Amino acid sequence: MMTPLTDPLIGIDGGGSGCRFALVRGGQRVEVSGGPANVSTDFEGAMATLDGGIHALADRAGRSVADLATARIYVALAGVVSADLATEVARRLPFPHIVVADDRIAATTGALGAADGCVIGIGTGSFLARKVAGQTRLIGGWGLNLGDDASGAHLGRGLLQRAVLGVDGLGPTSELTLAVLQELGGPAGVIGFAATATPRDFAKLAPRIVAAATAGDRVARGLLSDGAAYIERGLRRLGWQPGDAICPVGGLAACYGDGLPDEMADALTPPKGSGLDGALALAATIAPGWQQP
Repeated sequence: MMTPLTDPLIGIDGGGSGCRFALVRGGQRVEVSGGPANVSTDFEGAMATLDGGIHALADRAGRSVADLATARIYVALAGVVSADLATEVARRLPFPHIVVADDRIAATTGALGAADGCVIGIGTGSFLARKVAGQTRLIGGWGLNLGDDASGAHLGRGLLQRAVLGVDGLGPTSELTLAVLQELGGPAGVIGFAATATPRDFAKLAPRIVAAATAGDRVARGLLSDGAAYIERGLRRLGWQPGDAICPVGGLAACYGDGLPDEMADALTPPKGSGLDGALALAATIAPGWQQP
């Protein structure tokens, strides 16, 4: 049996569309990917993703999970909305030196590094952040039922809402809304789909919305305009000022650049790293021997 590794770091970046895992030791980095991991919408499914990813990471490194027992591990997960939920996730994972938190801080840390600035996090879900002098303020991240404005899930659900409003004559129709209605089997099919759809299911419609907006579809353009207005309002609430960098992270964040005021669009800056990089950086700050309460 191999001896446990000394001083390894593990970072996990889990979101509604997928999860990434990394192990760093001695300057060597190993990564694997897994399925979605949102502990609020599907706790057991997220735990299965975490378990499978950790085993895959150990296999990729040529080790067993037991060999990683001394690792300091930072788990950044969508849907961690309370300390109790974080504690339960930590209890279910085979690591004594672990921090479990929601994914916003890791994404912000990865994007900005040690610098100050703002972050637009737009993927399946959404959040906004501003870091000044080491202090981070956050907006959003409340999940699709109560928020996640401008997110992929919010866009997809909004498209279906506008499709049925168009049927009632209470809103505009467009090539995109008519196509979605036909594909899903009319209003009844749309309602049936929405009744069981997860945020990830809604978010699968987002690339079509972005493409349709680029082609001039008025409903799609309206959805992106609404999302951009939310982003602008949130950044100003966080205290954004001209000169503050704005880092777009997540698969959809950059799609809103054209809809932002010029002063914000001009401030858009490529992120320095990913949420996985941020999780690893935060893992390195965990004091050896520390244990999550």
